Amino acid sequence: MGAFTGIILMILSILLLVLSAASASMSTDRKTYIIHMDKSAMPAPFSTHHHWYMSILSSLSSPDGDAPTHLYTYNHVMDGFSGVLSQTHLDKLQKMPGHLATYLETFGHLHTTHTPKFLGLKKQAGLWPAAGFGSHVIVGVIDTEVWPESPSFKDDGMPPVPERWRGACEVGVEFNASHCNRKLIGARSFSKGLKHYGLNISTTFDYDSPRDFLGHGTHTSSTIAGSRVQNANYFGYAEGTAIGVAPMARIAMYKIAFYNDTLKAAAVDVLAGMDQAIADGVDVMSLSLAFPETTFDENPIAIGAFAALKKGIFVACAAGNSGPRPYSILNGAPWITTVAAGTVDREFAAYVTLGNEELSVLGKSVYPENLFVSREPIYFGYGNRSKEICEGNSTDPRAVAGKYIFCAFDYKGDITVSQQLEEVRRTRAAGAIISADSRQNLFPDDFDMPFVTVNLNNGELVKKYIINADNATVSIKFQITILGTKPSPQVANFSSRGPSLRSPWILKPDILAPGVDILGAWVPNRPIATIPDLGKLLTEYALESGTSMSCPHAAGIAALLKATHREWSSAAIRSAMMTTADVLDNASDMITDISTGAAGTPLDFGAGHINPNKAMDPGLVYDIEIQDYLNYLCAMNYTSQQIRVVTGTSDFTCEHGNLDLNYPSFIIILNNSNTASFTFKRVLTNVADTRSTYTAAVKAPVGMAVTVEPATLSFAGKFSKAEFNLTVNINLGNAFSPKSNFLGNFGYLTWYEVKGKHTVRSPIVAAFANNSRGVTIVENIA
Repeated sequence: MGAFTGIILMILSILLLVLSAASASMSTDRKTYIIHMDKSAMPAPFSTHHHWYMSILSSLSSPDGDAPTHLYTYNHVMDGFSGVLSQTHLDKLQKMPGHLATYLETFGHLHTTHTPKFLGLKKQAGLWPAAGFGSHVIVGVIDTEVWPESPSFKDDGMPPVPERWRGACEVGVEFNASHCNRKLIGARSFSKGLKHYGLNISTTFDYDSPRDFLGHGTHTSSTIAGSRVQNANYFGYAEGTAIGVAPMARIAMYKIAFYNDTLKAAAVDVLAGMDQAIADGVDVMSLSLAFPETTFDENPIAIGAFAALKKGIFVACAAGNSGPRPYSILNGAPWITTVAAGTVDREFAAYVTLGNEELSVLGKSVYPENLFVSREPIYFGYGNRSKEICEGNSTDPRAVAGKYIFCAFDYKGDITVSQQLEEVRRTRAAGAIISADSRQNLFPDDFDMPFVTVNLNNGELVKKYIINADNATVSIKFQITILGTKPSPQVANFSSRGPSLRSPWILKPDILAPGVDILGAWVPNRPIATIPDLGKLLTEYALESGTSMSCPHAAGIAALLKATHREWSSAAIRSAMMTTADVLDNASDMITDISTGAAGTPLDFGAGHINPNKAMDPGLVYDIEIQDYLNYLCAMNYTSQQIRVVTGTSDFTCEHGNLDLNYPSFIIILNNSNTASFTFKRVLTNVADTRSTYTAAVKAPVGMAVTVEPATLSFAGKFSKAEFNLTVNINLGNAFSPKSNFLGNFGYLTWYEVKGKHTVRSPIVAAFANNSRGVTIVENIA
């Protein structure tokens, strides 16, 4: 599979390069097409399909010299070729024997993960060159370890390993010291806790070594700092150049999770991994894992992250995948940067043509085979067509076995897409077109048969065609990647929502980052999917979704910011990300919640969608000292022992306990009373090189009056500070109820630089207490 995949990738690379060159020179009448051909129709005189295709193209030439251009013959990805044709050429070609279908080329110039481009990272300007692409920054990834042979971990062009690095490359099962290089500079494994628990790793499928079995750690680490890899794709989808967010940064892997029947991670092993990462000298930690929300002293990640904080190490963690319900956020400690997951402006599709091009629509599909369906019968109902199929046990297999069927509508949640697919499988149908608004919640591994989902509007058009056609047929072209889709980003349905159950006085999540259908390196010996008639599929790059995928994006950006601003604290880096985040999508509307289709709130997306180039130069930051976190724990009524466990500090007093951390966001937690007053005290630090003056502007949420004092702040120079108070008076009346958990509105405080370019924005949110789940509420957090 690996060699075959390599051939496919090489062909796709050549195709894209040729298409790019051709498209630059062709006239408005000449366009690039992919032509699907029926190999069995090749006349006997031709020795190869290539010669047949070239003969066809030659026959399309006109006496005036208008000849089509051959680009590439496909030998593996499909049966056919690509070429540059005029409309006259195309009309002639479509009438020739053996022609199946022609599609206008839709591929673009992609970056894998595509997310570096989506995030605005550019080779010649902005954060990438300013940070040296993350050079000399070391990122510790606490995960399922790594597949070191992946091209994403090649060290071509990397400078020597930083002298301050103190880590090692451990020897273990199918892993030795030679697997490390100037990119993957360290790899360690921690399993004592699991072994003590009773997991005999030597008898499981996993490796008792730093080698990755599951693929998760390989994917996350390549997202953070993967080297540039051309021609990466997932079975024809998302093809392009794979590159990490910080492509020159170094990766140090710490394996703390092992797979048996499920993925397991023991708290002692996680702490040991984080401890070793600190000792080894990492600059950033990325943890795409979480433990159930407990008090911080019982949470190994909260404890390890505080120790990292004291060493100046930035820690990013996944927010959890329990959305969209409120109070589901994980990793909510205020010294952790908690990352929610959003979509990117890329979709995977299939092109559906009904009849003789009576109707054409695009639908979602990630079916991993280069399959072209040509004029197959498609069924909707049977008998008098009064009964709809795709409903449990409603379809006669004798009528549709081996055929394509249409599933009519979404059933408004009564029947899920998965249940509809089960009916398709039961009937032994060849495939399906499913009309469903819930299609955005499907993941690549759901596409284990050739089906396409279309939106409800297009579904009605498909339904109308089938009902009115005497002999309804369908043609489908899979493996289409579309860029520039709108609206993007949207908050993923699965992404956990705030407030934090254990620490509700800090708005969580902090930030939104790409986390849906992210292409990253994978373990090539473990099947990514099992497809009937195709068997178990192997791949070197996989599409994965989750806050596990959004977390490494934030970690990679933190690495870039570390490389650019070595003097910044972890809190300053988080503040820069938050106050410069985007709250509008690429359609210039408020970022929406994909689960509702309505505008989201900061409890869904935090301060907004991360914008790395803006974060490089935020103007002002909200910094936080270690003592501030101690005061916060004191105000949470933690005992001295609990605080010592969390912080590793015994030299402290609780004389100045305060829940009002100097955080770049504002959240008010309400009891049953709808009337309250809160005053927040904040300190801003100038990180620009010049003196400056800022004025405040407030967009107050409905039911709140917000004042800022003083409304103008002056800064004498770099690192100078200024204080202000933000007071919120709430009188909600009967407009909201505590049963709704949180308010459906929010606002912002924005500091605008006078005669300057910087804007510093912070969200303002009010949420009701979830007393049934153990949240302790105070009336005034000042």
